[in-house]
Amino acid sequence: MSEQTSAAAAKDRIEFEEAFSLHHRTVFRAARSIVRDAGLAEDVTQETFIRLYRHIDSITDFEMLRPWLIRVAMNLAKNVVRGNIRANTRDEKYVKELVENGVVSVEEEFEQKAELSEVQRALEMVREPLRSCLILKQQGLTYKEIAESLSLNEASIGTFVARARSEFKKFYGTTDKEVI
Repeated sequence: MSEQTSAAAAKDRIEFEEAFSLHHRTVFRAARSIVRDAGLAEDVTQETFIRLYRHIDSITDFEMLRPWLIRVAMNLAKNVVRGNIRANTRDEKYVKELVENGVVSVEEEFEQKAELSEVQRALEMVREPLRSCLILKQQGLTYKEIAESLSLNEASIGTFVARARSEFKKFYGTTDKEVI
C-alpha cells in the first residue's frame, strides 16, 4: 500500500471514529424515540454507522453529517417498526387461525398420525385392483375415469369398489396377528 493510500485510509478512519464518537448518542436517541426499545435502538445505531462507513466518501460537508445520520437512523428505525408490525400481524393471524381451527394438542396429533398409519396399513392389505379402484373413487373420479385409467371394464368398477370397501372394513382396526 502506498503512503498516500494509507494516509487516506487513516484519514477516513479518523473521520469515521470522530463521527461515531460525536454523534453516537444523538443517533441512538433518535432511533430509540421511534422504536421505543434500547436493544433495537442500538441495532439501528449500529446499522446507521455501518452505512456511514460504507458511504463516508459521499459525504463531503461535515456539517451535513449529523442530519444525514439522523435521517438514516430514523428511516432504519421506521423500517424496524414496520417489520415488527408485520411480524406481529403474521403471528396474530397464525394464532387466530389455530384458535379458529381448534388447537391441536400433542396427544391429538399423535392420535391422528396413529389413525393415518392404521388406514394405510388396512389399505395395503386390500387386493389389487380393488385398492386402486377404491382410492380413485375416494379422489372423486367417475367409474368411467377409473376404468380408463386402470384399463378395466367400466361395468365392473362398482363391484370392485364395493369389494374394496368390504375388505378395507375387514382389515381396518385389526392387528396383523389377528389377520394372519
